[in-house]
Amino acid sequence: MFLTDTHCHLNLNQFNNDLEEVLDRARETGITRILVPGIDLETSLKAVELADRYPEVFAAVGIHPNVGGDWQPGAMKALEDLAAHPKVVAIGEVGLDNHWKDTDPKLQREILLAQLALAAQVEKPAILHSREALADLLPLLNKWSEELHKANSPLTGRAGVLHSYEGELIQAEQARRAGFFISIAGPLTYKNAADKHLLAREHPLENLLIETDAPYLTPHPHRGTRNEPAFVALVAQALSNHRQMEIEQVIEVTSRNASNLFNWSL
Repeated sequence: MFLTDTHCHLNLNQFNNDLEEVLDRARETGITRILVPGIDLETSLKAVELADRYPEVFAAVGIHPNVGGDWQPGAMKALEDLAAHPKVVAIGEVGLDNHWKDTDPKLQREILLAQLALAAQVEKPAILHSREALADLLPLLNKWSEELHKANSPLTGRAGVLHSYEGELIQAEQARRAGFFISIAGPLTYKNAADKHLLAREHPLENLLIETDAPYLTPHPHRGTRNEPAFVALVAQALSNHRQMEIEQVIEVTSRNASNLFNWSL
């Protein structure tokens, strides 16, 4: 199996003490690609450093909506410089968050739009965070997608991914039509996640990615412990069960989807 974890925060402190062991377990599970997104300038730089150090690790750089305090003069130039690295394959994690509201909503929108403009400039897709914010986020993404199409951007049809997708099936279809992939994480394995189960069964497999969002959202049966890349196999198995498909086919398609989005080889 050649698994892909399309969203994993190996650049956070939770992995400081045993990163090598975590990566060894990932390799033993058959994981060949791990995408590490930044949430601020410091973790974006660390994501790039990890990508330099480990062949299977790729990076995304960006400023998360909950760390708007990092949006200082020079931030865009710093992100642009980091984005030039050959193993930086996306801009992210960026988006909107109406749950914590650590950053003023107006500033969140400003930060998001600036980073979407950067994604278009460097021709790398966006990794989108949404927490109780899809109603605000989707119109912005639709407009950006239209601008990409008008500009004949190579991002047309592969504008980005809504990571750890929070919404309903109909919103996922709207995002798909705008050129965004949908990523499923550990909550798919939870018994009471009916919306996730429906999404897994009904949304086109050719538009789905899988992720851990480690160290968060640990899948069953490890819920309550730190998440890690090896557990993406549990997400793949759950997706396979819901679609009543062989797991090898699910892994093949979702890994190919990730390759198409992030423009790396399988």
